[in-house]
Amino acid sequence: MLTPIAYGLAIVLNLFCVFIGLRFFAVPRAAAAGYGVPAKEDGDAAYLTIKGLRDATFGLLGLVLLAFADAQAEAWFMLVVALLPLGDTVIVLRHGGTKAVAFGIHFATAVALLISAALLFAV
Repeated sequence: MLTPIAYGLAIVLNLFCVFIGLRFFAVPRAAAAGYGVPAKEDGDAAYLTIKGLRDATFGLLGLVLLAFADAQAEAWFMLVVALLPLGDTVIVLRHGGTKAVAFGIHFATAVALLISAALLFAV
């Protein structure tokens, strides 16, 4: 019973990363606002594209690990990737974002990644 839950959560989290990355490509300013730090109208859009590329790449890498490696490799990946939303939490707080977004989105994502890693280590 634990294996489908572990793999299912990992798949959902990886697909969500791909979705976030694609959203930054399609509607970068709206995606930045959803991130918690709205982009300036005259700002450099390249940074929003970089954010999209980062997220989409991490999501795809996680899916590749699930498909071609084992649960332990994915667990280590999830453990390391949890550093990103932890960093995002700090970024949002330091740049005027709300605590609700910082903790409700980014910190909660880090917790979900850590839970996913623990479940994958357990299978």
